[in-house]
Amino acid sequence: MAAPDRDLIRIALLGALTGLMASLLVLAFRASIEIGQRWFLPEGRIGNYEALPDWARLALPLAGALMLGLAYEWLPKENRAVGIVHVIDYLRFRKQTLPFRNAMVQFLGGIVAILSGHSVDREGPGVHLGAANAALIGRRLKLDEDEDYLLAAAGGAAAIAAAYNTPLAGVIFVIEVLRVRYAVNHIVPVIVASVIGAVISRLAYGHSPAFVVPPLAIGSLAELPVIMLLGLIIGLLASGFIAGCRHSARLTANWRPLHAFLAAGLVTGLLAQWAPEIMGVSYDTLDRMLENHLLGPALLVILLAKLVATAFSVGARVPGGLIGPSLIIGGALGALAEGLAAQWYPWYADSNGFYTMIGMVAMMGAVLRAPLAALVALMELTGNLNIILPGMIAVVIAELATRSLSGDVSAFTVLLAESHKAEATAERETPSDNKPDEASASPPASDEIRES
Repeated sequence: MAAPDRDLIRIALLGALTGLMASLLVLAFRASIEIGQRWFLPEGRIGNYEALPDWARLALPLAGALMLGLAYEWLPKENRAVGIVHVIDYLRFRKQTLPFRNAMVQFLGGIVAILSGHSVDREGPGVHLGAANAALIGRRLKLDEDEDYLLAAAGGAAAIAAAYNTPLAGVIFVIEVLRVRYAVNHIVPVIVASVIGAVISRLAYGHSPAFVVPPLAIGSLAELPVIMLLGLIIGLLASGFIAGCRHSARLTANWRPLHAFLAAGLVTGLLAQWAPEIMGVSYDTLDRMLENHLLGPALLVILLAKLVATAFSVGARVPGGLIGPSLIIGGALGALAEGLAAQWYPWYADSNGFYTMIGMVAMMGAVLRAPLAALVALMELTGNLNIILPGMIAVVIAELATRSLSGDVSAFTVLLAESHKAEATAERETPSDNKPDEASASPPASDEIRES
């Protein structure tokens, strides 16, 4: 067997091991959250924050913020960074192996943040956990830096596949977000890991997709103008969300973690007085949107409250993600559009949940700047090829609108840029005697598999 073939088989097997470890870690993270919610939420129902009394919806995020803030005050600064922003920073810019200590902070901090009702998701932490577990393999086997990067991307793909039961979207996600350059020897371990993640997810939760999606199809081509308008509005909304993340990160850049987390808890708790559906990952609310169980005024309140609470929370560095909230925000706007179309558009054909799903993936694609991953997720979540054409139209228009207003940035890169600015400011204010020796820094890895 030729040496290149042996190398490909070797990295594929390592991808399988990474996918297995990543999916088990991600499922353990998800199970910890669900067990906690069953234990303390009314009726033992996952995500049932709506049944909490008003005072509890305010006190719970503040209590979680206090716990996180005190813990973060004790942590060294280098171990506080978590989430997809941290993964992008280390793999694409610092070009270093992900430290596993940060992943443990992410695991425990993410559980506290979500259980206490902060408006963040479990998928961003899942990608961090999936990518960081590759560091353990790399250190044990003494892999080179490019192989470390590939396995980290494979772990991230496995995390997305395990979270949503969307193996192909997991692969596309790491290509678009982590910028793995496409080549057969690069993508094979990622595909293998993503398949393993989906298999483990199906063994634990069954074969159904993450959301209860009704049979979806566009009623007629006469609805395409509505889809185009929806894509445009979503692009505007995504640009506003990205701007909100930037401004909140800039506002809280120099705050102590305790103060930033308490402010995020206060914002979430106050908004939850009017929209308790924003607390936690909110996927139960998304299921109700898909089934048309929420009406216009409630959808508008949820949309605005979720956008503000999430933008402030991720900007304040609460250890959770923004992929899920982007789905909630887009889904709420889609459901609103469907309600208006049903009343005012004469060519609307009854298709419950159709616009909600279109809004979900268009918002996800625009916020993450991952339009292809959003389209593939749409196909895998619905299992319905009839939805691809209108989905492509909405996703592309949302992408163009967001790019026109915000430039070539995503919510992740905006948060990372603000983090780098804060670090640079702190470095300038640090006496030169206390600065690290630049000669001791690790040399950058090659750009063979990374896109700039």
